[in-house]
Amino acid sequence: MSAVSALSRGKTVLILESNDKPGLKILISGGGRCNFTNLYASPEAYVSGNPHFCKSALKQFTQHDFISLVEEDGIAYYEKTLGQLFCEHSSKEILDLLLRRIRKLGGTLKTKVHLHKVEKEKKNIFYAHAENESYRAKNIIVACGGLSFPQLGATDFGYKLAKHFGHSITKLDPALDGFVFAEKEKKYFSSLSGISLETRVSCNSKHFEENILFTHIGISGPSILKASLYWHKGDEVCIDFLPKIKNLREYLDEKRKSHPKKMVFSLFSQDLPDRFLEKLFAYGKVKNKILTELTKQDMQLLETLLKTFRFTPKSCIGYKKAEITRGGVDTKDISSQTMESRLVPGLYFVGEVVDVSGLLGGYNFQWAWSSGWVAGKNV
Repeated sequence: MSAVSALSRGKTVLILESNDKPGLKILISGGGRCNFTNLYASPEAYVSGNPHFCKSALKQFTQHDFISLVEEDGIAYYEKTLGQLFCEHSSKEILDLLLRRIRKLGGTLKTKVHLHKVEKEKKNIFYAHAENESYRAKNIIVACGGLSFPQLGATDFGYKLAKHFGHSITKLDPALDGFVFAEKEKKYFSSLSGISLETRVSCNSKHFEENILFTHIGISGPSILKASLYWHKGDEVCIDFLPKIKNLREYLDEKRKSHPKKMVFSLFSQDLPDRFLEKLFAYGKVKNKILTELTKQDMQLLETLLKTFRFTPKSCIGYKKAEITRGGVDTKDISSQTMESRLVPGLYFVGEVVDVSGLLGGYNFQWAWSSGWVAGKNV
């Protein structure tokens, strides 16, 4: 995106790509259909040490600007849920959209280039050194991404380069990732692998009402991945397994009157899988009673288990599965208007390498398009 933006202004652009082929994360995204943006992309969907930093870039190049490029190329797309836009056919269409423009505008792409050092020498020229050759330029845009998906070539090179030029890096963590259960939860719930439930997940005052998915080591699914963006080690996560029932006490009182002989397990098995209920009741030491026999303590326990189930994850799964890396090059030394370093003129940082992390659902691609376009506009 930076290349497209810069080339359209008549700049000479060379893209140095370490992989054999470009755009591997684009190709695998969205199950191969690329969730390329979100209709509701706004600053509120991003986490950063400076929550205002992303505003300028998102305003200068919006989701609607990228949608226009997609429509101009005749790429069929659809809205899945919550504003998430996907290609109808293949992620490759988004990659081709960018590569075609780069070729048309005269840009050069070199693959299999493994840089080991970037320096700024006399006359304000940058030199990027690879094993057998060096490249020089007046401006350098760092678009290396984060640590997520090392199997696709992700490295810490962008962070090392930033440090070399005096920039600081905020704390890095895997995010948009599943959670690993602590031993107690793992003991009861690891056998539920594959079970999916519609829930409301809360973490640090953020709430997400989508499905969760139990795995053999913990818990995943869209609402968990979103919650992980706001989770830090030691924080609790709260799950409401019955989000459609607003007041469980009132619900139980009503059922006790209409179905006095019904068993507790039978009542909740209408909304939740038997396997899950068995494990949850065993975890909470809940006895399967007739509704009319429930005490106040029983109802309190049911409310705690079903509406405010709290657990402290052992960890996230890690960078191999995490969609993104939270944290990055500290925004205090980057211009939000241009993405240029305040410490080193001609050096720019864009996308995931910067301390701006978006929610699941196309937000991180939009940050890449917006920040990339802004840097290309200003080199």
